[in-house]
Amino acid sequence: MSFMSEFREFAVKGNVMDLAVGVIIGAAFGKIVDSLVKDVIMPIVNFIAGGQIDFSNKYWVLSGSVPAGASLAEAQKAGTVFAWGSFATVLINFVILAFIIFWMVKAMNRLKRQTPPAPPAAPAEDVLLLREIRDALKK
Repeated sequence: MSFMSEFREFAVKGNVMDLAVGVIIGAAFGKIVDSLVKDVIMPIVNFIAGGQIDFSNKYWVLSGSVPAGASLAEAQKAGTVFAWGSFATVLINFVILAFIIFWMVKAMNRLKRQTPPAPPAAPAEDVLLLREIRDALKK
C-alpha cells in the first residue's frame, strides 16, 4: 500500500472525521460558554457582590520600586511582581465555566430520548405451524 493511499484511508475514517467535527464544535461551544460567563453570569455575580470582582490587577511586589496604585503592567515594568490576581481571575472563571458546563450536560442528558426496549420478536409463521402440528400429535 502506498503512503498516499494509506494516508487517505486514515484521513477518511469515521473516527478522524468525528474528531475534526468535535474540535470545531467544541471551539464554537467554548466561545458561547465564555460569552455566557463574561456577559451574563459575571454581571449578576458582580451585582450580588456589590461591586466589580476583578483580581486581574492584584499583585505583590517582590523587588524594585513600584509606585502605590500602579497597574499590573506598570508594576511589571518597574520591578519583579508576583501577579496572583491573574491566576485568581482565571481560576474563578474556570469554576464558573465548569459549573455551567455541568448543568448544560445534565440538561442535554435529560433531553436525550430513552430508546424504548425492543418488543419481543414474534416467532416466524413456520415455527407457529410446527408448534400446532406438535400439539396436534401430542393429542
